Amino acid sequence: MISISELSYAYSKKEVLFKNLNFNQEAGNIVGLLGKNGAGKSTLLKVIAGLLDVKKQSVSVNDFIPFKREPDFLTDVFLVTESPFYPSLTIGSYTKAYSAFYKNFDPLKMSEILEDFELKPSQKLSKLSHGQQKKFTIAFALATNSKLLLLDEPTNGLDIHSKSIFRKVLVRSVDGDQLVIISTHQVKDIESIIDKIVILDKGEIIFEEEMFSIVEKLQFKRVTSLEEKAVLYSEKSIGGYDVIMPMHNDEETNVDIELLFKAVLDRAEIKL
Repeated sequence: MISISELSYAYSKKEVLFKNLNFNQEAGNIVGLLGKNGAGKSTLLKVIAGLLDVKKQSVSVNDFIPFKREPDFLTDVFLVTESPFYPSLTIGSYTKAYSAFYKNFDPLKMSEILEDFELKPSQKLSKLSHGQQKKFTIAFALATNSKLLLLDEPTNGLDIHSKSIFRKVLVRSVDGDQLVIISTHQVKDIESIIDKIVILDKGEIIFEEEMFSIVEKLQFKRVTSLEEKAVLYSEKSIGGYDVIMPMHNDEETNVDIELLFKAVLDRAEIKL
């Protein structure tokens, strides 16, 4: 699906973002691409979508070179940017005009997701709030049924209720032949839906693991003291400490992605 080998990219000679970056992903996963602001998440998604020319670098998506922007490539890739452009059209008019570019577009799915988000075809896009516009874009993206969905900060602008609906419709709407990459620094918003975590920092992938592997090998607990010698990472919390520990007694715990994210950025020894 995505094959990136030894990618180097710089905005200028003094501002090198990626140096020999390798990034390979297959269909059937919802991948959380995590990182602080400025880590390179949005740039990586633009490279994958073919919006940035990386010259002779080895970048292949669905067996296409993205920057060539061939029609057969574009019909199966959808990028939700953090701040999309919205023309002065109604939701219904936009859908009718632009759905034709996506060979697998599903009008019924679009209608169902709009209903979930409490949006109507008669509403004008330019008159919607930022959160409503974001919900419309998510609905359209999922309805395209593109093999590759790239979502850049999709929960920005959404309230708590809308974030919950987003998670529900995303899981319901994608299937095994699709790859979804969600780029975000708001890790709590996606922790219940992703299959894999990739953490990017300063243009470098510093952590990449399947969720099932994390569940099998690590425990996330709250303890009253740090007397336990096997603690890999800890953070002070109300009533004690939130900790990451190696698996013990086969006791599976829920993955605290925010704590894991902090641990990895602090370069804790999290080895699986």
